[in-house]
Amino acid sequence: MPEGPAAPGLFAELQTSLSDLIERFDAVAADKSVAAVWLRIEDLAVGYGKLQELRDAIARMRAAGKFVVAELANAETAEYLVASACDRVVLAPCGNLLLPGVRAEVTFYKGLFDKLGIEFDMMQMGKFKGAAEPFTRAGMSDEFRENMTAIIDDVYERQAELIAGDRGMKDYQVKVLIDQGLFTPSAAQRAKLVDQVAYADQIELDLRKRLKVDELKINTRYRKKQVDTDFSGIGGFMKFMELLMGGKPGARPSKNKQIAVIYAVGPIVEGKSEADLFGESTVGSTTIVGAIRQAAENPKVAAIVLRIDSPGGSATASDLIWREVTRCEKPVIASMGDVAASGGYYIAMGADKILAAPTTITGSIGVVGGKVVLRGLYDKLGLTTETISRGDRSGTLSSNSTFSPEERKAWQEMMRETYRQFVDKAAQGRKKPRRELEEMAQGRVYTGRQALDLGLVDQLGTLCDAIAEARSAAGLKADEPTDILVLPEPKSFFEQLLGLDEDVSLRSAVEPAVALWPEAAAAIGKVRTIRKLVREPVLLWMPYEMRLK
Repeated sequence: MPEGPAAPGLFAELQTSLSDLIERFDAVAADKSVAAVWLRIEDLAVGYGKLQELRDAIARMRAAGKFVVAELANAETAEYLVASACDRVVLAPCGNLLLPGVRAEVTFYKGLFDKLGIEFDMMQMGKFKGAAEPFTRAGMSDEFRENMTAIIDDVYERQAELIAGDRGMKDYQVKVLIDQGLFTPSAAQRAKLVDQVAYADQIELDLRKRLKVDELKINTRYRKKQVDTDFSGIGGFMKFMELLMGGKPGARPSKNKQIAVIYAVGPIVEGKSEADLFGESTVGSTTIVGAIRQAAENPKVAAIVLRIDSPGGSATASDLIWREVTRCEKPVIASMGDVAASGGYYIAMGADKILAAPTTITGSIGVVGGKVVLRGLYDKLGLTTETISRGDRSGTLSSNSTFSPEERKAWQEMMRETYRQFVDKAAQGRKKPRRELEEMAQGRVYTGRQALDLGLVDQLGTLCDAIAEARSAAGLKADEPTDILVLPEPKSFFEQLLGLDEDVSLRSAVEPAVALWPEAAAAIGKVRTIRKLVREPVLLWMPYEMRLK
């Protein structure tokens, strides 16, 4: 599920973004004509940060007096953790509930690359910075395992706490249920994980009884974006082209102050942000710096929220964004989503306040770098290379050889300087002694709760909480109306089509495999990491990805 608003135009209706869904939930909470909410929850592609946003939005609907019922067919952990936040959880008679717990699986590619004759000549700053380990080792280092174990433990505890709180149980009771893992509808009801086993028509009957009405008025498209798809005639053709180009009605003029929400979603790269047709995006330094300046220079914008969902990327691009955040004279609040690690944490460090979800993956203050050596592969393929060079370091970036001792020393010094700046700026932003900050750094990854305990973030909260903090920091009154300005503006289908890069070809080629074999998505991510190393050999990159199932 994408973070920001869906792109305008013809395909807007096909996309459900987190911000659009939260906006609809909050509209329900404020709508006195709505008595109950029926959520049909299926196939949620969300991480722990988005999960918390959805749960909090459901809590706001319930606090406004709406009865919220969740309907599940087949559910796993993500779907269930959203459903359990509702007043009532209903599971279909033919469905199943899977709560398999938390598991870390890391695939190591060194054996494959050895057979192919590919070598990764890598270095890292920070003993826990294991971003290169899947390429350089056959298994986890002690430090990698220690850090991963701490993350898994905290996520597991959080899962148990949420379910226990929602279902009126003790944490240890939930852990016993998680150990069972798989539940038929009747078993789930006996375990008090669901309130009812029923079909949709039975849910409707129960709602009528609860609301004491003979007939329900059900709006299945409440506040959902609609697109007129009647394209007949010349007028229809013009309408089609306008939608394809992303045409949208102009916003009504408003005198209200604005809170700018700037979305930084995806790997951080130099240059402009890009997005493909499959929801993958990058955080381009030029684009984000421009968005911050646009908000800073707009007299109607009172404060900025930088919404981050990024595993990091380019050290240079991260620093450019950090610099612009620190230069901004308006309040800047950083809001962390599923992940804001390494470069993702770097761009948050300059904000006036940092908010994270309890299980946001963050930290990873460290540096990884090196190059891919293809000499062995060339030999296997019968390729030969002749070299004419000038300059003692001319082979530094060559894929034909590993680093010489002199090249390695120079490369390490460059990485050491990047790491020094990372730690210095983190200490400056968090107002901590450098020595104390460096002990927390070393590339170690934390959950949001762990980061709060260490002072790496200021508080736990959602994007909604961050917007409230921005209003407060700007000195706006609690009842003063404000508008949300989303930056950068979402690109239309046509704009995305013109801006496609080669990643789209890669993604489209393997899309069927990803649908049948989710682990293929992780493999795609590794390919993209390798390409980033080829393009920019020094990265602020998180060592692994986490998926909630």
